[in-house]
Amino acid sequence: MIVREPCLPPGWYPRNPGKISRFLTNCSGAAGEPAAAAIAPHAGWFYSGRIAAAAVSALNRDADTVVVAGGHLPAGAPPLFAEEGGVRTPLGIMPIDTELRTLLQGEIGGREDRYRDNTVEVLLPMVHFFLPQAKLLWLRLPADMDSLETGKRIAGAAASLGRKLAVLGSTDLTHYGDNYIFSPHGRGEKALRWVRELNDRAFIEAVEVGNPEKILERAETDRSSCSAGAVLCALGYAQALGRPRPRLLAYGTSADAEDEVPGSFVGYAAFSL
Repeated sequence: MIVREPCLPPGWYPRNPGKISRFLTNCSGAAGEPAAAAIAPHAGWFYSGRIAAAAVSALNRDADTVVVAGGHLPAGAPPLFAEEGGVRTPLGIMPIDTELRTLLQGEIGGREDRYRDNTVEVLLPMVHFFLPQAKLLWLRLPADMDSLETGKRIAGAAASLGRKLAVLGSTDLTHYGDNYIFSPHGRGEKALRWVRELNDRAFIEAVEVGNPEKILERAETDRSSCSAGAVLCALGYAQALGRPRPRLLAYGTSADAEDEVPGSFVGYAAFSL
């Protein structure tokens, strides 16, 4: 079996299984019914790990396969799939659900994901920890309405194969500051307050009401999501199952890990669906 190896450098997430276990054991799961889908951030664990764990730990632990949908693709781009038979995490090898992948590729097309990207990889140790028996489907999706339809097609494909699935969409929120060439409200506390209370809040509200058009509009107009297609995939899957509207589990920014407001920072949110 060909195995996809990690490509992110050290620092994004722990490479030691014991450190992963200690980190995630201290992350409490969401109360209530297990989620069919969730949305998590994809930054380094130092900044967004606890928020991401709130989403991953909320997923249905009985799932046969976890679909992790990443992004960083513009509207109109083809879906990207990991074509290997398995993916290595610090906890071992997660096998790819090749049957589900083949069925879905026949419906939506796509290409091999040969690129170095964090949106899927950084979440895999969490997925492997909380759902150790599950297979994986790795894909990345464009920021357009086709990704909502992909989520619905995933639900149909799972039903035809008799799979119990969980879907995890991956996105960060506003990227603010000099590092991202986006500073419409200057620096410091004023800028951080604008991101938290207005820019990220508008995107979060669009997700909470489950409005795909508004999600894409806010992401594009406000620059408040780097991977809106992954959000739509999770939403489309949940809608196909008749799930309730998304529920916000946690929110924060990378500035929360600093003693003072840095010149650049990123917003993060976790949802269950």
